[in-house]
Amino acid sequence: MKRSWTALAVAVVAVLAVAGCNDYGNTFQSNTGATLTSLSPSEVVAGHPDFILTVSGGTFVAKTVVQWNGQTLVTTVPVDSLGNVLGNIVTAKVPASLVAKAGTAAVNTLSPFNGSGQNGLSNPIAFVIKPPPNPQPTLTSVNPNAIVAGPTMAPSITLAGTNFLSSSSDPTQVSQVNWIAGTTTTKLAVGTVSGTQISTTIPVSLLASAGTASIYVFNPGSPAPPGCTTGCTGGGGGGSSNQLTFTICAAAPCTGATAASASAAAAVVEETPAVSLDGRYVAYTAVQNDHAQVFLRDTCEGAAAGCQPRTTLLSAAADGTTANDDSRTPSMSSDGRYVAFSSAATNLADNAPAGRQVYLRDTCAGAADSCKPSTNLISLDSNGALVGTESILPSVSSSGRFIAFLAITPSHSSNSGSAQAKALASVSNSGYRQVFVRDTCLATANCTPKTTRISLQPGDGAGTGANPAGPALSGNANHVAIAGGNAATLFKRSIAVDDRVFLAITSNQN
Repeated sequence: MKRSWTALAVAVVAVLAVAGCNDYGNTFQSNTGATLTSLSPSEVVAGHPDFILTVSGGTFVAKTVVQWNGQTLVTTVPVDSLGNVLGNIVTAKVPASLVAKAGTAAVNTLSPFNGSGQNGLSNPIAFVIKPPPNPQPTLTSVNPNAIVAGPTMAPSITLAGTNFLSSSSDPTQVSQVNWIAGTTTTKLAVGTVSGTQISTTIPVSLLASAGTASIYVFNPGSPAPPGCTTGCTGGGGGGSSNQLTFTICAAAPCTGATAASASAAAAVVEETPAVSLDGRYVAYTAVQNDHAQVFLRDTCEGAAAGCQPRTTLLSAAADGTTANDDSRTPSMSSDGRYVAFSSAATNLADNAPAGRQVYLRDTCAGAADSCKPSTNLISLDSNGALVGTESILPSVSSSGRFIAFLAITPSHSSNSGSAQAKALASVSNSGYRQVFVRDTCLATANCTPKTTRISLQPGDGAGTGANPAGPALSGNANHVAIAGGNAATLFKRSIAVDDRVFLAITSNQN
């Protein structure tokens, strides 16, 4: 990683100044000690506890010590039973007090020296102490959240939430307020900011006509440490908050929409997140813009240095537009690249059937830079078995190639003509249930995508209030487990696990 040569030069002078004169009164000589090549770790976040620093290089001797900005550290030099130095590393304990604040430090070694022109100093290597990552903000309310179109003066609004950033010395470290109308995002001028409140104004040009817009708060990542000005990176973090809706009414009285967001919040209260095999990626459901949406969080757990945690919207159309209805129940491939979910949105794919459908999002996580995120409809069936059904509760195989899901058809009661029964069936998971597996043919040559019904026939639900569990697909997609079936004969080949839990064997199915 490139570092500021100016900062490093200053640190070198400091090291030499501390070293002072050698036994022969010579000062500021060329370094005559070991040659250092690397540090491990080479950087930490400010506030890090005590740690062991490994210094690699050569020409170390038994009495070599590590210095930190000229201060000698408790050093260990590996030696054998005869006192001979082993290898080309030395280690030193760095106290937490030396990395309490962000900045840079010069690390060098000092070996015993004698003779004219000798000082025993190595070359210095810069050690970086990054600032802690900035928090991700949350947005809980906008007041007011509605106004009549065409105001003559820019209205002031107050945003409430948590983890807002305010800095009197660094204007780049202040939370930003963004306004989204259609595909256009506008940064609003920020007034006063505290950790839980932001005041801003909305330009009258954005309020000329009736409609809705979304407001969210963005926190920048933490800055580069002091003393490092060229090619340096900060501590990262930050990111975008959830979005809240602002309503522009055609006429008074004017109130913001709240019913949809309350309904969406109730829908996701028991959602279960999905995690990649290494724990780095987490897919989850949250409310944004009055609807439940599916998000992906890259935690950078186990990732290479320089990874910046971030949150990405998964329930999005090809042009990046947010899903226009609720999206729920994500399931993830083992590497975190593919995420399946169910959505009632109509803008995620062309010619999608009505009602809830299953989609697969290629997040491009871990893929080459040429990969572009995409969303594909999974609940397709050329044989017509899915006609008139809604598809929910997907389960993805390890590779992302196979997706099992539950298809719901109206129960007898909802077919009887009762408007109330039909309405209940449309919003619940009740009715007849069938299990399907979709082969997407991902990363497979000479393969035609197909959908296979695993169940022999629909299984009648327990009534309009039922909330059946979805299928669970094994990593290699050879087995599907499901709860709530009425009999083992629900599947072509199955093993009874419990009275109403069965393991279906999907391999070699016709």
